[in-house]
Amino acid sequence: MFSPMSSFIFYPAISPIANGIGVSVELINLTITSYMVVSGVTPALLGNVADKGGRRPVYIVALSTYIIANIGLALQNSFPGLLILRMIQSAGSSGTISLGYGVMSDIATPAERGSYVGILLMGPNVAPPLGPVLGGAITSRLGWKWIFWVLCILSGVCLMLLLFLLHETARSIVGNGSTPPTRIVHKTFLQLMADTTEKRVERTDEGASNLSLRLNLPNPLLCLRLLFVKDVAIVLICNGICYAAYCCIQASLSSLIIKIYNFNELQAGLIYLPFGFACLSSSFLSGRLLDYDYAKTAKAHGFVADRRHGEELGQFPLEKARLRSVFVLLTITSGSLLCYGWVMQLKVHISVPLILQVFIGFAISGVFTVLGTLLTDFNPQRSSTAAASANIVRCALAASSLAVLQLIIDAIGAGWCFTIIGTITAICIPLTEIERRKGPNWRRDRASYTARI
Repeated sequence: MFSPMSSFIFYPAISPIANGIGVSVELINLTITSYMVVSGVTPALLGNVADKGGRRPVYIVALSTYIIANIGLALQNSFPGLLILRMIQSAGSSGTISLGYGVMSDIATPAERGSYVGILLMGPNVAPPLGPVLGGAITSRLGWKWIFWVLCILSGVCLMLLLFLLHETARSIVGNGSTPPTRIVHKTFLQLMADTTEKRVERTDEGASNLSLRLNLPNPLLCLRLLFVKDVAIVLICNGICYAAYCCIQASLSSLIIKIYNFNELQAGLIYLPFGFACLSSSFLSGRLLDYDYAKTAKAHGFVADRRHGEELGQFPLEKARLRSVFVLLTITSGSLLCYGWVMQLKVHISVPLILQVFIGFAISGVFTVLGTLLTDFNPQRSSTAAASANIVRCALAASSLAVLQLIIDAIGAGWCFTIIGTITAICIPLTEIERRKGPNWRRDRASYTARI
């Protein structure tokens, strides 16, 4: 939640922050670009560490970094401080989503993974409806610095819950959960308090020293290698294209609404609610739909789909199971994007673009759930690394799109701009069909090659 929330809660405070530290809005927008760049790079480091060295220690380091950055942001009064601390804030928060995918892969079988990923994505989808409203309310009543104090308090509570309750799930550390962790960093505070013998403490101390060495040796190249695997690359490209469209909608929404419908800043913040709540509900429902599609495909092909089966996916038609519904979702997304641009340009009644926002939010969030689950299925032993690969692609495409978005709207209008975006999004339809047809053979060839080496 904290990575997207840190962006959405920041948007309503852009002008007050610029006035507060005496710089232009363009310079404040530079902190948004730098935030996105760091959020694309950091998971490449943290994902590999989490897959090899455990989820808990990386979570602890990431959230601690995020808390420190928020304290610094609340206390600073200069642009260099804002720029640097926003980058540190991004480094602390951006890896948590890929860590979440890792935990989902650890604890959920493929038969139930869709629901787990859907629940996971409900966290990031809280940000679009609540972030702008919360940011605007805090800024108007308490001042923009209290945005960072609120984020600090929320993340501090989350860190305490993690320290006490989140068990280590990495298969490389605890297997299927039956192997108890031996190192201090992998144990919850409750587990540490239950350790009573000196022998256990000595063993965990020794293990913590060994872990320290491993955490200093992340390998981001493992993340980059996945970009050149054919079946994985299609998923990454489609996910990146849809995320770029998602960001274009979010970035242009308030400015277009204010310009076309003469809304004030508070009203412009409230119009994020329909899109956000559509995304939130879709994450949950599409996860359930994925589990249904998986069970139906398994039954049709003579496989058992339950909590104790399904780990061996070599012969299972995984692509057919996961991509059963994605074509409808992509068609709704691309068609609604096209219509959205033209109703905005033609200044149709505000209810129409808001209804289209609901269609876009529901469909595109469903696409994210489908592709995120399939990517985890492809990489069960390195799921955090795979999620980091997706983050690199989507942040690169989103940053490129946002850099030219306003220029295109100013040059040809919102109608043609979102026609282009909708057309590019529609390219994902044939790409996912190629994945569905050829993906199983690519996946088996990859497994055979890996087994030989």
